Amino acid sequence: MKTLRIGSGAGYSGDRIEPAVELAEQGDLDYLVFECLAERTIALAQQARLADPEAGYDPLLSERMRRVLPFVGRGINGNRRRLRVITNMGAANPLAAVREVRRIAAELGLNSLKVAALTGDDVLDALLADPSLLLDNGTSLGSLGERLISANAYLGAAGIVEALQADADVVITGRVADPSLFLAPQLFEFGWAEDDWALLGRGTLVGHLLECAGQISGGYFADPGYKDVPDLARLGFPLAEVDALGQAVISKVSGSGGRIDTATCTEQLIYEVHDPAAYLTPDVSADFSAVSFSADGVDRVRVAGADGHPRPETLKVSVGYLDGWIGEGQIAYGGPGALARARLAREVVLERLKLTGVRYDEVRAELIGVDALHGAGLGSRTSSEPWEVRLRVAARCADRAEAVRVGNEVETLYTNGPYGGGGASKSLRQVVAVASLYLPRDAVTPHVHLEDAP
Repeated sequence: MKTLRIGSGAGYSGDRIEPAVELAEQGDLDYLVFECLAERTIALAQQARLADPEAGYDPLLSERMRRVLPFVGRGINGNRRRLRVITNMGAANPLAAVREVRRIAAELGLNSLKVAALTGDDVLDALLADPSLLLDNGTSLGSLGERLISANAYLGAAGIVEALQADADVVITGRVADPSLFLAPQLFEFGWAEDDWALLGRGTLVGHLLECAGQISGGYFADPGYKDVPDLARLGFPLAEVDALGQAVISKVSGSGGRIDTATCTEQLIYEVHDPAAYLTPDVSADFSAVSFSADGVDRVRVAGADGHPRPETLKVSVGYLDGWIGEGQIAYGGPGALARARLAREVVLERLKLTGVRYDEVRAELIGVDALHGAGLGSRTSSEPWEVRLRVAARCADRAEAVRVGNEVETLYTNGPYGGGGASKSLRQVVAVASLYLPRDAVTPHVHLEDAP
């Protein structure tokens, strides 16, 4: 029976590049998938595209492609298989991303490379036609006005399958559901029907297990003394061996760091899953409630038990909008009495914000290492006083100028006391908020654009 080998080259936008190169070079893959989009990531990318029409794709696209494109094709560097790349690094601008990949391919002498862009996820114009639409936080689109910056629907696997049918070597998308990136090559290679819900559920499970890259091979799993992971600095990214029945084995390149076993797979299985019996994607309502894992050798886990049901009638749309500014200041105190001085500094800053009339919607003032994570109750349960404490004060303001004043007040502690403050810093950032709504499927139309490298 035919077996497909799919590797995960990234679990988020800023992920490491070396493990992806290791997979491309040594994984004997059919497909290498880079999953690099989060809800907020694409909203920020839309901002970048508005400032520069050729921007808006993933900042690491160029470096990643430069490193892995030499392995793309058939029989490259001893690989028996034809390697193809699928990625959502197109973010807010898949067409510009394709132009950049074609430029890099030309520099590398890969003149026969075919690169495809998948668009259609950007539905902002369609939403603007109905300002009465409500987000899941109760906000109407019309009330956002010029603060509305992005609206991207979660596409499924169909558009990627179309690009693969057109013989694309590299497929670059915008907002596509994470597991759909991995489901697409299974649909294409095995010829699964788009309504064979059981097979789509199994293929979606493979995608869900691979989508976060190093998490399943021990990265986010590691906890010294409880869940030890060998050679974490050389963490290998996972790959799946899948057959036409959707049966899969999760593994990694032999000799790479990390671990893959039933425990790491179980933790990844429940990651971001609200209802195991109804994991909703654009392709299928996957059922993970009977999934099981069994060891199949060292760093090899066999996956079984996934099922599926008819897909949802609507597509989720992630909407990004501007929601004010965050002004922040930090300062550190050390030595005897550091905690008392940091507490006094916090009181001073909060009082100063009132005295000077800084207008903010919410404020947070915390002592990092004492109560920043666990609050005053749990955080104060310590047998000895810390000798180093860092005060952080942050406030969200509607007005940029007001947010600037927050960091300034923290910085003035340098000379206005208490004594011994050092390492002060201040920052300002615009808030890009994200909310969701749902659109009928027929309101979203994917488009495939295919070009040969120059």
